[in-house]
Amino acid sequence: MEASSSTSHDPALFHAPLLHHPRRRSSRPLKGFAVIFGSVVFLLSLVILIVNQSPEPLASNPSSVTEAGSYSMAAQPRGIAEGVSAKSNPSLFDKVGFNWTNAMFYWQRTAYHFQPQKNWMNDPDGPLYHKGWYHLFYQYNPDSAIWGNITWGHAVSKDLIHWFYLPLAMVPDQWYDINGCWTGSATLLPDGRIVMLYTGSTNESVQVQNLAYPANLSDPLLLQWLKYPGNPVVVPPTGIEDNEFRDPTTAWLGPDGSWRITVGTRFNTTIGTALVFQTTNFSDYQLLDGVLHAVPGTGMWECVDFYPVAINGSVGLDTTALGPGIKHVLKASLDDTKVDHYAIGTYDMITDKWTPDNPEEDVGIGLKVDYGRYYASKTFFDQSKQRRILYGWVNETDTEADDLEKGWASIQTIPRSVLYDNKTGTHLLQWPVEEVESLRLNATVFKDVVVEAGSVVPLDIGTATQLDILAEFEIETLVSNSTEDEVSDCGDGAVDRNTYGPFGVLVIADDSLSELTPIYFRPLNISDGSLETYFCADETRSSKAPNVTKRVYGGKVPVLDDENYNMRVLVDHSVVESFGEGGRTVITSRVYPTEAIYGAARLFLFNNASRVNVKATLKIWEMNSAFIRPFPFEETLFQEMVAST
Repeated sequence: MEASSSTSHDPALFHAPLLHHPRRRSSRPLKGFAVIFGSVVFLLSLVILIVNQSPEPLASNPSSVTEAGSYSMAAQPRGIAEGVSAKSNPSLFDKVGFNWTNAMFYWQRTAYHFQPQKNWMNDPDGPLYHKGWYHLFYQYNPDSAIWGNITWGHAVSKDLIHWFYLPLAMVPDQWYDINGCWTGSATLLPDGRIVMLYTGSTNESVQVQNLAYPANLSDPLLLQWLKYPGNPVVVPPTGIEDNEFRDPTTAWLGPDGSWRITVGTRFNTTIGTALVFQTTNFSDYQLLDGVLHAVPGTGMWECVDFYPVAINGSVGLDTTALGPGIKHVLKASLDDTKVDHYAIGTYDMITDKWTPDNPEEDVGIGLKVDYGRYYASKTFFDQSKQRRILYGWVNETDTEADDLEKGWASIQTIPRSVLYDNKTGTHLLQWPVEEVESLRLNATVFKDVVVEAGSVVPLDIGTATQLDILAEFEIETLVSNSTEDEVSDCGDGAVDRNTYGPFGVLVIADDSLSELTPIYFRPLNISDGSLETYFCADETRSSKAPNVTKRVYGGKVPVLDDENYNMRVLVDHSVVESFGEGGRTVITSRVYPTEAIYGAARLFLFNNASRVNVKATLKIWEMNSAFIRPFPFEETLFQEMVAST
């Protein structure tokens, strides 16, 4: 639903001591008052709970909880022993808990991001478009809100925003995947067939690659999947560790008529590597000589993605696209750091080797797909709209005990379109798919708002829990010959002042600014007299709860001479997705406020620069909720809809 009208405001200005701290390298929010505030929040939340009639938390695995307020944990993060990424936050285990209420837990559930109806979710799997429906498969634990018993969940959508849960697509029931049906990718063949390759953890915890395919291609919902009787189709090659060989990519067709896939691994424990396998029938594979690419010091590569982008194009490309005017993106999820890195380069289709354009920005040592809480991303080519779509997993940053209490864990980002940034020639551009704009309701416009140095401006939009924000900033005056000591990167967060910043918006904040999450630009003077800009998100004061991860995230973002500073921010309860400069730098944040929830959530502008004012123009939409629910098989209308596709 589009906005029916827009209004403009000229908000009043006030100064905020919270953003006026002197620069300190150890600046962090105080947590000593959490217990005091906890009792107050508890009483207030009881009132909210009565008003909102929040449902009880969904049932979780009773065997994981020993008694109220206590739980047992492994000595290492869950998943490591099974040979897969860490799926928990061990650094938080010894921290004091927080007296969460049902109302707080209920507020944390998102309104328009895909997440499971209940229980645990991680990596996106095999996204594809088939007979009018977008399909998303995902790593899922049907039994609990913590990682384990990994199966493939399945959901479909007509528009990538409103989703229907479907029955499980694949379960671990064979010797070659009995310890988990792990991450995989779909390939759409020219004759209309669909093949799905996925990693299985065998009865001996060996990671192998398996083949599956739909039982009925005429079914638009692809409800039934068959596993190839001859699985596994690829086993770890000689010299590769049995538990470090996973996550096959979408296949692409080479000039010799055979298909190729890549699988992530490592050599000598430290060299991240993408192997290439060749096949003509998807059941028999040959390991090609050499590797697609490898980078020393980056560790295990998982969830590798490899796809083409057009240098001068405005549409996405099928994974098989080759030829002039095309670059190739190589992306890897680094198991050691839990960060997705990418690089742009050139693929030699004869030697099956990929070379980065800039070796100093190679995979794992340069650009990140997302600079925040984000991992295991995967793209697919949407043939219906000629675009490449990116999904990413966003995990929780609270404790496993909290997840068990609320009965669910993890979300997927809003699907993003991906294009080559031909203005810089060095970056990708990620942008929320256009369909999310269908959720926009009433819009509010703020024009040319002057935000003085060291001040905060409230934006009168009412409740600010579900928003789509477009904001543009202009520095009013440049200060010549600034000698102020300026520390590179995002510093210690929004309190870390310099000549030109930070400036931006405060989301999920309460009126008193006791809880807030700044999304901001931080321009810095560099030696040649120009500005180098960082795009950042500061979670350090996002919650009074002590047992959640709260970090400062961000990275460098190119701002060209003919550009102002611009950002887009999607706010959806406990997740904030921020896109700097058209999506050159992207940050996903998880926040768990205790007071800035429901009607108390507010939005502000801020400028903590020490010497310059900024002028801001914004357009802000309240966002509707998406319909995400089980597929209504019993409803005739939907049966007819499926039949018509």
